[in-house]
Amino acid sequence: MLLREIIRLLDEYKTKNYQDVEINGISYNSLLTKPKDIFICIRGEAADGHKYAKSAVEKGATALFCEEELDVNVPQIIVNDTKRTMAKIAAAFYNEPSKNINLIGVTGTNGKTTVTHLIQKILEENNQKCALIGTLGYKLSSEDEYKDAKHTTPQPPELQRDLRLMSDKGIKNVVMEVSSHSLEQQRVGCCDFDGAVFTNLTQDHLDYHITMSNYFKAKAILFENLKQGAFAIINSDDSYARDFLNVIPQGVKVLTYGVKNDADVKAENIDFSVDGAKLTVKFQDKKVEMKLHLNGMFSVYNALAAYAAALAMKIDYKVIAKALENTKSVAGRFEIVNKKPLVIVDYAHTPDGLENVLKAARELTPATSKLICLFGCGGDRDTTKRPKMGKIADELSDKVVVTSDNPRSEDPQLIISDIMTGIRTVDTQRIFVEPDRGQAIKFLKSISNPEDVIVIAGKGHEDYQILKNETIHFDDREEAKKVFVGV
Repeated sequence: MLLREIIRLLDEYKTKNYQDVEINGISYNSLLTKPKDIFICIRGEAADGHKYAKSAVEKGATALFCEEELDVNVPQIIVNDTKRTMAKIAAAFYNEPSKNINLIGVTGTNGKTTVTHLIQKILEENNQKCALIGTLGYKLSSEDEYKDAKHTTPQPPELQRDLRLMSDKGIKNVVMEVSSHSLEQQRVGCCDFDGAVFTNLTQDHLDYHITMSNYFKAKAILFENLKQGAFAIINSDDSYARDFLNVIPQGVKVLTYGVKNDADVKAENIDFSVDGAKLTVKFQDKKVEMKLHLNGMFSVYNALAAYAAALAMKIDYKVIAKALENTKSVAGRFEIVNKKPLVIVDYAHTPDGLENVLKAARELTPATSKLICLFGCGGDRDTTKRPKMGKIADELSDKVVVTSDNPRSEDPQLIISDIMTGIRTVDTQRIFVEPDRGQAIKFLKSISNPEDVIVIAGKGHEDYQILKNETIHFDDREEAKKVFVGV
């Protein structure tokens, strides 16, 4: 591709040192820049790409896209917003793959990973190929191995490359987790969405968004930009449901789902056991009984979201029910790693997420047994949720072990101190502190009985722990199995 072909896409720009050059790739990280790449200077939370432009040119970058003129002797295209520009360039460079794909975006604080997996399973049950992009990476089918991803929603060059790969392989459906960061940072700019699903909106990422209003506005971008003929799926029980419904453009098909409020797709007669959830799904004049392997009320909502999305895609309700009933748990989402005691590993890392998983676990806890919760909070993230999570764990559990999560650059003891301010009384018979997460999981054995239920929350599928100066291998599921299964 030639530089002149790229700048034709832009509405407003200035140039410096302009000459037409050949472009073989797109880079925004100077360490990964290759010869004949264009280098796009992105201002991020931790670094400013403008400062690394010279390094990128030394690596072989033949042109720069930047927001200010730089003292570098290569063609420079100066634009107002390099993030928005990168999305346009990436889509064009890979020949706009999303226009040939049924692209479904799933956004919300919790449930995105599970809902995307459920939609993928339903489409495959309907004999349609479906790829998935999200927190766990990307996969071309439900049977495929995950390919690593650095973000829940990749940056535009990687995202458009992956969509092109999927399209070239004949995959006509892609379901993708869409984070609030990716929407605000234009990572999904120039993606042609055919459907959008809203799970819920509760406190998270306020270190970045500052207010819940800003957080909502970021999520709402996905729905505001839906094209005519697309569909939107909204959780009618969420307090932000009306706000999302109000931003959806005319000509978009809307379906709601829920348990408490009126909805197009509604669950009734819900019952939980160790084996999963039984429920009746009601829509139009039909009632369908289902038995899910998934557990907890949050799983019911996730299943309803996928159900409604599938109905919007005109998939037969019998096919939908069969796919949902056959789906096992998603890695690190209410994943049972031992039966006696019942040990559950879950990704819950927000106040709402922790509350949901503990309420689900309480449903499985015998009246004469204890519910034990182990959790921590991540460093360099929203500090206001720490005492809230401490309060939730204290109120909903019989015993609590407070430990580290991914402390990052923070002192784990200070994070734990923030959590402890939410705990009403530090009863040494039921509230325990062990900063070493591995030791904390070992400690669980000494305070539990075979009939108890244990929730290890916060990291779920993650197989690493981010410490001050290093990232080490650490998997809650592996550690719990060592302690309770002996493997």
